[in-house]
Amino acid sequence: MAFFKKVKKKINGLWYPQSVTVGKPVHTNEVADRLAQISTVSPADTYAVLKGLGGVLGDYMAQGRTVKLDGIGTFYYTSIANGQGVDSPDKVKATLITGARVRFIPETSRTASNKVATRSLVSNNIFWEEWGGKSSSSTGDGGDNADDDDRPVIE
Repeated sequence: MAFFKKVKKKINGLWYPQSVTVGKPVHTNEVADRLAQISTVSPADTYAVLKGLGGVLGDYMAQGRTVKLDGIGTFYYTSIANGQGVDSPDKVKATLITGARVRFIPETSRTASNKVATRSLVSNNIFWEEWGGKSSSSTGDGGDNADDDDRPVIE
């Protein structure tokens, strides 16, 4: 079951449902234990692979490559540029790049007419229920997207 709360957005004064994260994050060892239960791999081996995954993804992406994990999705870097840009192509230099972000696109399957049929990591059977508790933080800044670090978390 997934939870939402009612949020009035400052940008337009309208009300929207916003997803709420419940409880503490699930950590690597919990994921490793669950994977070990549904496979023939030991929890220790699964944990070791999961711990190494981030470094491997980062190495491939630093080579300018995307990484596609079947059943999960695709990871890639985008750059963050310094300032407002420059007025000609010959002034574009690597020094204008001030950082990088990791982007993620969930894996999808498509119908014969090329419409998205399913998206990995998103169940077809999500049951949404309004959260009745109190959140430790709230937003009202105009959107619910993956870059929101202030998404409500219910402890």
